Amino acid sequence: MDMMSSIASMATSYSQTQLATDYSLAITKKMMDTTEKLALQELEQMLPPSPYTFDVYA
Repeated sequence: MDMMSSIASMATSYSQTQLATDYSLAITKKMMDTTEKLALQELEQMLPPSPYTFDVYA
């Protein structure tokens, strides 16, 4: 029975490690998305105002 509990313990440990890794990766992706959005907002604010009062690209 000692072998079975050892295998179960290792499986549980692996599962916990996998969950922690998945969680960390999800948080990292979310932070990267947020940072990208903030960077785009900053770039849009740095653009000079358009001298036109209508949409010239339409």
